[in-house]
Amino acid sequence: MARIFVVHEHHASRLHYDFRLEMDGVLRSWAMPKGPSMDPSQRRLAVQVEDHPMEYADFQGIIPKGQYGAGAVLIWDRGEYELEHKEEGKMSLLLKGEKLKGGFTLMRMKGKGGSDQWLLLKRKDGLEVPGWELVPELSSERLSCLEEKVPPCKAK
Repeated sequence: MARIFVVHEHHASRLHYDFRLEMDGVLRSWAMPKGPSMDPSQRRLAVQVEDHPMEYADFQGIIPKGQYGAGAVLIWDRGEYELEHKEEGKMSLLLKGEKLKGGFTLMRMKGKGGSDQWLLLKRKDGLEVPGWELVPELSSERLSCLEEKVPPCKAK
């Protein structure tokens, strides 16, 4: 069964990307300092954060100063995904996005850092792109089109 995924480009105190998967009526979320990659040789840290409401999948805007996550948020990629396999601490995903396509593995890291640290890896499936580089999309023109608004989730 296909479900939605979204990747937010989040210009908070530091630029990072939020990888979100629809699961159990919410968006399971991971903050990724370097964002996802289509290159299987690049292992990307994904720190699991609080679940977000489904309404957050369409959120774009500028979170006001003083609010948790203050800064510009825009949708970098979105699409559907299939959960191919899930076991404790590991998920195999088939992403069907505009930028992210094909097989990915999300697996929890063991040891230091606890259970909130995961890795997102692109699998070799014919859709990989060796040497792929993530390109941020927030330009001054795009920033001028974003409205200031509070996101549909609880502030810390």
